[in-house]
Amino acid sequence: MRTLREIPCGETVTVVRVYGEGALRRRILDMGLARGTKVTVRKVAPLGDPMELTIRGYELSIRKADAEMVEVEQGEETWEMIRR
Repeated sequence: MRTLREIPCGETVTVVRVYGEGALRRRILDMGLARGTKVTVRKVAPLGDPMELTIRGYELSIRKADAEMVEVEQGEETWEMIRR
């Protein structure tokens, strides 16, 4: 399992699952990080927090703690996991 926090700059991945519960999970989903969404990591701050992402045609800055709650995959395995 890879989380969004572990993805280096320039890579594009697909969201497989969002962990957490309650208001925190809802906030992450409301930002557009839903299952099946393509996400590109654009920049990471010098100390690693926050990360800048390109998602659904806009730029999003997210904290490492929130990025750690988003499971992502790259390549063909992504579509197999999303179908489950």
